[in-house]
Amino acid sequence: MGQHNLVEIPNNLLARLKRDIVGRRIECGMTCLREHEHLLAALDPKQEDACALVGYLAQWVDIGFDRPARVRELLLRFPKLLRAELRLSDYVYLRMAEGMVAMAEEACSEALANFDLVLALGQDLDDKETLAVANFWKARCLRKTGEYDDAFTYTVNARSLALELGHPKMAAVMAVLQSWLLFQRGNPKNASCILREAHELLSETDDYVTLGNIHSSYGRMARREGRYYEAIDHFSRAIEEYCKRDSNHPHLARSLANIALVKRLASLQLGKKIDASLARRRKAGKGNQATKRPRVDYRTTLEQLRQQAFAHLAQAEAIYKYHGSHHGAGTVHLIYGYLYLDEGDFDHAETEAVTAFQLAQQKNDYIVMSRIRLLQCMVENAKLEEEIGGRPDQEKLGRSALKFAQDAIEFAKQTQNRRLLANAYVWEGLSHCNPVLDDSDAAQKAYNLALPFLKYDQGGQLWDDLQALKARIMRTGKVDASLRAWSQGSVGEKSFQQILDEFSELIIPKVWEHEGRKVSRVAIRLSISPKKVRRILSRVGIKKKMSSDASKPAH
Repeated sequence: MGQHNLVEIPNNLLARLKRDIVGRRIECGMTCLREHEHLLAALDPKQEDACALVGYLAQWVDIGFDRPARVRELLLRFPKLLRAELRLSDYVYLRMAEGMVAMAEEACSEALANFDLVLALGQDLDDKETLAVANFWKARCLRKTGEYDDAFTYTVNARSLALELGHPKMAAVMAVLQSWLLFQRGNPKNASCILREAHELLSETDDYVTLGNIHSSYGRMARREGRYYEAIDHFSRAIEEYCKRDSNHPHLARSLANIALVKRLASLQLGKKIDASLARRRKAGKGNQATKRPRVDYRTTLEQLRQQAFAHLAQAEAIYKYHGSHHGAGTVHLIYGYLYLDEGDFDHAETEAVTAFQLAQQKNDYIVMSRIRLLQCMVENAKLEEEIGGRPDQEKLGRSALKFAQDAIEFAKQTQNRRLLANAYVWEGLSHCNPVLDDSDAAQKAYNLALPFLKYDQGGQLWDDLQALKARIMRTGKVDASLRAWSQGSVGEKSFQQILDEFSELIIPKVWEHEGRKVSRVAIRLSISPKKVRRILSRVGIKKKMSSDASKPAH
């Protein structure tokens, strides 16, 4: 095609696309692109501003106009031989577009290579808008790979450049990521302040994706702190915002997965309330009038939350499949696994974990791989709690649980996700506390490693798990300390009967665990009555349902 036959790209088109990006006039910019579809269809690399148009299209595709495959198809029109003859500014536009496509396809290493080149060449360009976007996109890639400290640095650079250029709304988009990274670094006060400022700047725009991101950030902060119903409200708002732009947007799938996870946590919280209510009723007795008052129907609400979580995940899975997102699909299968674990359906939980791990492994997604190993650790420990299998099976489960926790630690160490690493240490400690391993010193070491990461994160499920680990260590530690004191003749002011009672409370639960949690076998082993064994177990707070074998008389 000769130069004189090429369709001219209007001089003001790129300026309009740029103004609408920095001013966050999203529908206006997308309308402009739709009006110039013929230019995109007929784009020729020999056209003046062809590279720039591809570069701006990449930014608009990232915002939500069309799919990344559209940009990839246009990039194929620019072969290597032609690129060697391009102006530096045009070459940078193409590398930015290639980086965006790689980022969308979860090829983070490839995306980062493109952005690094742009940032290196950018020092010779008078185009600070492109440098701001390159910093921002690099920060997003680093966040995906769990390199939060570096991501924070590049986000600050991007936001500073946007403000220097006099683009406050563009800077507000970058501030949303900065806010979340601050929260990850243990600075929730500043994170919330920056997020509110961004929300105020963008609230009158039609940048529905960023507004959805803001509510999603609020939701994740609330979830982290254990404010589950507040988190549900924010994720619901995020879903509404995303749907205004695109019912198949990948961020919509992310919020659907997040709301499913938080509804699962809320259902666990309700489960604890149900158990506490039943315990109070048993203690009060059937004839107590107080137990006959109308109660909140927690069970119905719990089941509704779980069914809603499954529905959210099904919708998220379909969207992620449409976009080919391994990270998203892996996360969906991970949450499915949690839900099945809560039901005691260990087979389905394990199947979901295996599927999720295969997806994450294809992209070297260490964050998801670590989370999946934690799920598998939880499944093995839950099987131990349910006394599945005989003694050899129990030994295998106990050691398998620890191995999964240690794998989770190694994967988490490949990232800067401090909370994930803390979670892995907590479950390493809980695994050391299981009846097979019963290693209080190792559990205490794991607790000590986890605690510093949670200094500013004292709420939610992870904090509850940490407290459960602490309680188990204290129970075991009390045994060790008391035995050491008695062996040295240190009994304080206690009578012999008091020491004998304490010794019984220390030793009988241990023998009960060792004898497969069978009261009759403890009674035979220690030559005492089953009734006394049950009384001591009850006194120390063991409420597990006794095996039917416990009712058989000892001989």
